[in-house]
Amino acid sequence: MSLYKKQTDSTVVKTEVVCPNDTNPMNILKGGRLMDWMDIAAAICAQKHSGMICVTACITYAEFIKPVHLGDIVTICANITRSFRSSLEVQVLSYVRTATHARNQLACEAYFTFVALNDSGKPALIPSVKPAGAGDKEQFKLALERRKIGFQLRNKKKNQSCE
Repeated sequence: MSLYKKQTDSTVVKTEVVCPNDTNPMNILKGGRLMDWMDIAAAICAQKHSGMICVTACITYAEFIKPVHLGDIVTICANITRSFRSSLEVQVLSYVRTATHARNQLACEAYFTFVALNDSGKPALIPSVKPAGAGDKEQFKLALERRKIGFQLRNKKKNQSCE
């Protein structure tokens, strides 16, 4: 296994068209359906990078920016931002365009964390990410900050009860 991989080696682009069974009664794409599509793209990206099965550990951040309607075309782009020992973060951007307008608009942005598993189902070492451009280097740096915030939130939740 290589010690480093370029982010572009794992990029995934996936396209979907919004069908009636994907929408709510207002003919707007259900958020859960979009998250499902994004999770699949992110998982493929993570598996391409690690060379192993990867499972979703958490979604650190997700923001729905623009509604997506019946018949719209959704393009989902997944890119590794940073890898750690056995986990990695994937940025997923979803763009929407109508069938008659070719201009993509950002509809949703999310950051997924995955854990790579070996054949025994245990966390496994994965290659590091080698950021190329300025944007990649910025995302690489921010991934560590998002990870720290995620740990802080999880530790805080451990002390809370449902009562």
